[in-house]
Amino acid sequence: MTKMSYFPICLSFHVSILLMTIVTVSADIMTDINLSWGGDRAKMSGGLLQLSLDRASGSGFESNNMYLFGKIDMQIKVVPGNSAGTVTAYYLHSGGDQYHDEIDFEFLGNVSGEPYILHTNLYTQGKGNREQQFYLWFDPRNAFHTYSILWNPRQILFYVDGTPIRAFMNREGSGIPYPKNQPMRLYSSLWNADDWATRGGLVKTDWTQAPFVASYRGFNADACVWSAGKSSCSPTKGSWWDQGLDSNGAQKLAWVKKNYMIYDYCRDAKRFPQGFPPECSLSS
Repeated sequence: MTKMSYFPICLSFHVSILLMTIVTVSADIMTDINLSWGGDRAKMSGGLLQLSLDRASGSGFESNNMYLFGKIDMQIKVVPGNSAGTVTAYYLHSGGDQYHDEIDFEFLGNVSGEPYILHTNLYTQGKGNREQQFYLWFDPRNAFHTYSILWNPRQILFYVDGTPIRAFMNREGSGIPYPKNQPMRLYSSLWNADDWATRGGLVKTDWTQAPFVASYRGFNADACVWSAGKSSCSPTKGSWWDQGLDSNGAQKLAWVKKNYMIYDYCRDAKRFPQGFPPECSLSS
C-alpha cells in the first residue's frame, strides 16, 4: 500500500496553534465504535462490547474517528481461564503498511494460573522493534482495568489504571522519528497466535475452551479528531496536550520498570550487536 501523507494544521506549532478553537471530544462505546470483522463474534449491548474467538475466526472493532494526538482510555477484561495462544490487541494505527505509525498494547494469553504478558510496541514511519513487556501487579482476567494511551507533541505515555508503565519522548532533535504527522484510528482484535504468543509457540491454543471472550467498556477519547483532511483543536493548558510525568509519575514508572518489566529492547544486546537504537542512550 502507498504511504499515507497528512499535514494537519495543528502541527504548525509556532503560528497556527494560536488560531485554533478548543475542541473537547466525548466518546461512547455504543456510538463511536464500529464492529469491523468477525461477524456475530463481536457484540455490543448496554455499554458492554465483547470480542470472541473460536476455531473458525476471531473478531475486532475500530473507532469511527481518527485522532491526531489525544488521550484514549478503555476498560478491558481479557480472556479468562486458559487463554494460551490468544492475543488481545488494543492499539492506535495510522493505516498503510510501509510507513505507518502505531502504538500497541497486546495481551498475550497464558495457561490457567500463569500470568498474562502485556506486550507494548511503537512504530514510527514503518519502523518498530521497540518492544517492552511486563507482568502486571494484578490478574487482568478477573476484573476490568483501564488501559490508556496519552499521545501529545512531547511524548507517548502508556498507563494501566493511571500508573505509567512506559514513556517514549519526542527526540526529533536527536534524529529519532516521532509519530506526529499521521492521524490514527483505535483498533482492537482478539485472534489466535499460538505459533508465537505463548512461550514462543510451544503452548498451543486449547480449542476445547472456546469461545474465548474479551470484554470492553468505558471508552473515552479526549482527542483531536481528524476530519475532512484536517485537525483543529487546542486543548486547555494543563490538559493531556502538554502533560508529562511529574515527580510522582516518574517514581511510579521507575517502580513498574524495576518490579514488572520482563523485556526491554534497549537491554537486548544479542538483538542489536551493532549497537542499540539511538533512543536507548537517552533518558525518558
